[in-house]
Amino acid sequence: MRKAMEEMRLKAIQQATRRQFFRAGGLSLGAIALSQLVGASTPTRADDHPLAAREPMLPARAKRVIYLHMAGSPSQLEMFDDKPELRRLHMQDAPASFLEGKRFAFIKGVPKVLASQATFSRHGESGQTISDWLPRLAEQVDKLCVIRTVHTDQFNHAPAQLFVQTGSPRLGSPSLGSWVTYGLGSENQDLPGFVVLLSGGKTPDAGKSLWGAGFLPSVYQGVQCRTDGDPVLYLSNPAGMSRELRRRMLDTVAEMNMAEHEVSHDAETLTRISQYELAYRMQMAVPEVMDLSREPQHVLDLYGAQPGFVSAAESASDPRVLYKGDDPTFANNCLLARRLLEQGVRFVQLYDWGWDHHGSSLGESIDETLPIKCQQIDRAISGLLVDLEQRGLLEDTLIVWGGEFGRTPMMQNNVRTELQKGYIGRDHHPFAYTMFMAGAGIPGGMSYGETDEFGYYPVDKPVGIRDLQATILHQLGIDPYRFHYTYQGLDNRLIGPTDEGRVLFES
Repeated sequence: MRKAMEEMRLKAIQQATRRQFFRAGGLSLGAIALSQLVGASTPTRADDHPLAAREPMLPARAKRVIYLHMAGSPSQLEMFDDKPELRRLHMQDAPASFLEGKRFAFIKGVPKVLASQATFSRHGESGQTISDWLPRLAEQVDKLCVIRTVHTDQFNHAPAQLFVQTGSPRLGSPSLGSWVTYGLGSENQDLPGFVVLLSGGKTPDAGKSLWGAGFLPSVYQGVQCRTDGDPVLYLSNPAGMSRELRRRMLDTVAEMNMAEHEVSHDAETLTRISQYELAYRMQMAVPEVMDLSREPQHVLDLYGAQPGFVSAAESASDPRVLYKGDDPTFANNCLLARRLLEQGVRFVQLYDWGWDHHGSSLGESIDETLPIKCQQIDRAISGLLVDLEQRGLLEDTLIVWGGEFGRTPMMQNNVRTELQKGYIGRDHHPFAYTMFMAGAGIPGGMSYGETDEFGYYPVDKPVGIRDLQATILHQLGIDPYRFHYTYQGLDNRLIGPTDEGRVLFES
């Protein structure tokens, strides 16, 4: 085999044209130059494995991340941002200032102001105002930094999701998890550095591009794990394939790929070898870490988790009509996230679909469906915070929660103009919405920023998407301004080409 591959290599050299020779030489020199540039702009790598753990560029407060994205965008006005003025103006025509020069996804004409459908109370030593639909999370409010003034320039789901997760509203850029694993690697070479878990019955509007590697080497893309069947698709050996035979096959394929790499110098060839090897190791490591039955009952109860549970909503054509408040799917994913972090996974992304509450059809209402979604996440996130703290992990684990935009202070009116139980909704609102962070040096018990009396605009400490991204990188010890990847002649960064992104919590 080796002799045959060497003959192939020599033949390729003999057949190379003058133009091919100089092109290959230029690529090699460019690779050398690139390695010097990248070496100055990314954390240092412990060895030459693409997912080997790296030292951060800056003093780091976080070693790992759990990002909880509520796909569809939860209503801040029912969960975190209480506005008594909306109750005073309830069902009156929206002021002209709400409408002039604005673009909405569905609102037509002059909509009515809509009061919050939830009630609010103050909690914790910090006295933060939290919806009564989140009673367990309210008990942990002193661990949270609630950011009430997030804004974006995208008002449709897919572009807004791409913007917050990749730094660009268009396809083709690396996801946040990919950037982080490119910068810091993974602490367990038997598991992916970046894992994605889904719940809610559907994939977010922007699809799997939300955890793609974009122009980074594909070894840094997210690996989707499942709770039903094989944790990772096609990970198991097919019938008749033993582990020993798989090992021999991979060794042979690796030799062939290395021979190809010597000719083409294509970095993706090395990625292919690395991915084959990771898949082989994952066959042993993934089933163990994904087995929730290994957890004691009191931990399962803390999250509201149920090992082996498969919700009918996860495979329904319209999962929203099947949602139950005690559905443990999201809770299972939160517990899996903690187990993955303990095993050295760097970045765990949870997407929970079903937060798009327009009120236009059954199963998408502010008054009926949103309380169910709140119940699904309330105990799970509270349990995650408590569990991480008890295990000493919260101090260096960054928790991020939020959607891609918020909901309007006005009632959506394109289908019905009067309130009807089970059909009350709000449209997309990019101008001000709420997210929260916790752990890893983030100041707990803080309310960051303030919106106006309607919850329409920020009036103090506005937070853009670039600010969030810069802050996440900074907490991980990655300089958001120097951290880049050179592609097509540009030093591409997560925070974009300008320095508008600012770190919110300088240590």
